[in-house]
Amino acid sequence: MQANDLEWSEFEMGQEFKSITRTITESDVTLFGALSGDLAEHHVSIQVAESAEFGGRIAHGLLVLSYGHGLMLGSGLVRTNVIAFLGIENWNFRAPVALGDTIHVVFRVAELRVSRSNPDRGVLGFDVEILNQRDEVVQSGRQNLLLRTGKEAA
Repeated sequence: MQANDLEWSEFEMGQEFKSITRTITESDVTLFGALSGDLAEHHVSIQVAESAEFGGRIAHGLLVLSYGHGLMLGSGLVRTNVIAFLGIENWNFRAPVALGDTIHVVFRVAELRVSRSNPDRGVLGFDVEILNQRDEVVQSGRQNLLLRTGKEAA
C-alpha cells in the first residue's frame, strides 16, 4: 500500500506498507565508509573481500539500516505528523547486502498507542523487514515513531 501523509486516525494495527526500491552502489559504500570511519576491508577492498566469507564486497549493515529507514519515511507517510524517531528494538542483521543488490522495505503497524499523559501524542511502532531483490529478508526489527494524534487533552 502506498500512502502519503496519513493522519493518526488513518493507521490500523496490521496495516502494511511497501517502499520503493534502491540499489546499493559502490559509491554508497565508499562514501559511507569515509563518513563513518568504518573502513573494514570486506567493505572497501575488492582483493580482501573476494577471498572472504561473502565472496565480494558487502554494504555496511548500518548503511542498509539507514537506507531502509529513509525508504520508509521518504514515502511521505507521516510527513507532517511525525515528531521524533524514538528508537529501534530487536534489530537483526540477517544476511549480507552485496554491491548491486536492490533493497526495499515492507513495514507493518505493530503498535498504535496514545500517550496517557499527553493525548495529542502517540507511539506508532512498525515491524520492519528490509528485503533484497530476491525477496530475502536481510534485516528486520521494530522501529518506533512519536506522532501527533490530533487529540487535545481533556
